[in-house]
Amino acid sequence: MSYRGSERFGFASTLKAFAAAEFLRQTSTEDRDELVRWTRSDIDRAGYSPVTTENLDTGLTAAELAEAAVRESDNTALNLVLDRIGGPEGLDDALELLGDATTEVVNYEPELNTITSGSIDDTTTADAFTESMTALQQTSYSTSSNRSILLDWMSGNKTGDPLVRAGAPAGWVVADKSGGAGPIRNDIAVVTPPERSAVVITILTEKNDPAAQFDNELVSETAAVVLHAIEVGASGGQPDR
Repeated sequence: MSYRGSERFGFASTLKAFAAAEFLRQTSTEDRDELVRWTRSDIDRAGYSPVTTENLDTGLTAAELAEAAVRESDNTALNLVLDRIGGPEGLDDALELLGDATTEVVNYEPELNTITSGSIDDTTTADAFTESMTALQQTSYSTSSNRSILLDWMSGNKTGDPLVRAGAPAGWVVADKSGGAGPIRNDIAVVTPPERSAVVITILTEKNDPAAQFDNELVSETAAVVLHAIEVGASGGQPDR
């Protein structure tokens, strides 16, 4: 099902899931174990960076940075991961390999959160992101090991509890990546019902008032409606309208 699925929204930090997926695709175990260092100015420039701030003096492995970008939505970690996969342009090319010619990845953090009216920079559509996340689950793009790692990182996403996870039926497992900036609040998730195949859900929202704060309940309530319809449909009933 799709509602306004072809309409563009800023993707914000939901992009970090795809950056991590491309990092896993491009790197070997040896590459992932390489120690990476950064500076205080990298953190100051990027904004929200809890993990890289805590580990400024010691550094982290490349894999730990990718994990921090997904689990903790660490902005500096994303920028460092982007550097290792060819920057925003490299990630944009990777999404095109998935068949996504819609998403436009242009900037690093934090600039990717600022969406200019009339511009498609740093925007996507719910249809495009859903199709891309679905493609990531296919063996033609990702190995079983890499898919497992990414879903594990997304399952531990600490910023997603009030979003799709809050709207999912009891017992459904949610692996997600949230995003939010100002009036934008998003979540993309791989949701696995008991004893059934997973489904992918993308919810992109933005308040009309650019000065407004984002709305978690709008995302969780939307997820509840969609996942309830899937639950009822699978049981042979008719979903509420």
